[in-house]
Amino acid sequence: MNFRLLFVLTLLIFTSCAQDDSTEVNPWEDVLVSTPEPTINLDAYLTKHRGLEEKVDSIFRKLDDREIVAQLLMPAAGRLGQSEETIKYLVENKYIGGIILLNGTKQQFKDWVLEYEATNKEIGSLPFLYSADAEPSLVNRKIIGSTEVIRANKIKTTEEARQISETISNDLNDIGINYNFSPVVDLSPNKTVGYRGFGTDPANIVPFSKAFISQSQNQNIIATAKHFPGHGLVSGDTHKSLQMIDGELKEVKYYPELIEDGVLSIMVAHIAVKNNPKFNTHGAPSTLSKVIVTDLLRDSLGFKGLVVTDAMGMGGVVNVPNSNVKAIAAGCDILLMPKDAKKAHQEILTACGKDKKFKMQVESAAKRVIRMKVCLGLINN
Repeated sequence: MNFRLLFVLTLLIFTSCAQDDSTEVNPWEDVLVSTPEPTINLDAYLTKHRGLEEKVDSIFRKLDDREIVAQLLMPAAGRLGQSEETIKYLVENKYIGGIILLNGTKQQFKDWVLEYEATNKEIGSLPFLYSADAEPSLVNRKIIGSTEVIRANKIKTTEEARQISETISNDLNDIGINYNFSPVVDLSPNKTVGYRGFGTDPANIVPFSKAFISQSQNQNIIATAKHFPGHGLVSGDTHKSLQMIDGELKEVKYYPELIEDGVLSIMVAHIAVKNNPKFNTHGAPSTLSKVIVTDLLRDSLGFKGLVVTDAMGMGGVVNVPNSNVKAIAAGCDILLMPKDAKKAHQEILTACGKDKKFKMQVESAAKRVIRMKVCLGLINN
């Protein structure tokens, strides 16, 4: 009996010690469980972030199909855009999810942002992405009253590129614009884009673009590398007609480092590709080509940000039947300046009802847009 009692007591003591040791080796368990995730901001957009995903899903579930499709459409307001009456109608009827402010005064644009956001709040729409072609070479004539800066092709140093990005971003933040379609990542030979980028010296394209992008995004402005897969070596103007890359995609090499460095948006050009065994678009502009948008940009280059089309009213795409649906099917997230935003909305909504796979693409694109709005701090609840 004494032996058995001694054995039991020894076992109890050992077990108690083991339990105490177990408690001591996990002193940070409660702290680790309760440690908050990183702040939700633009830096979080490209990361795996449980809280951000949950917030996006929560917002998305509250939207009906019309509101989901609206996130993909961005018409133009301003001297070269739609009339004020048309934009007001699109806003009030929840046909759009953003607006590009195109050719007007700084104060006018500021007033419009306040007006449209007041309407969105009143009718229960998500806040808009407000964009501009605020490239160094264009901003002073696109936004009258903006701070004077030199053209992109006159910039000499990385620091100068950063400073100009800071100046432009200050003006955009003052207006309420949160999405800049800049910088231009094209080589210089094409006269319609050559003076708008850093490509006069190809060695400057990546470092100057990285500086511009980083500064913009540090100031809570989405930066956009354009015009993918490369506009600098084609001879013509995509505003007027479809242009063609013949053979190798020589300008794609400038994008991987920008993607790796965290650029949040890329604009795809209305440029076809021929005589390229892997990335032939078969006569279609890149904006409507799954081979370019999904296979090359998304899959091969690993881009996870927003893909926006160049203006959908341009000559390189405007006459293609069903172009709005085709651009989304190719993998684009935002249709910029559709010729008729209400019609584009109806076309996409109808296609969703007929094709479950296409509807899933629309929903994925809308979630990427909503995610950006959350990361910008536009949606708080």
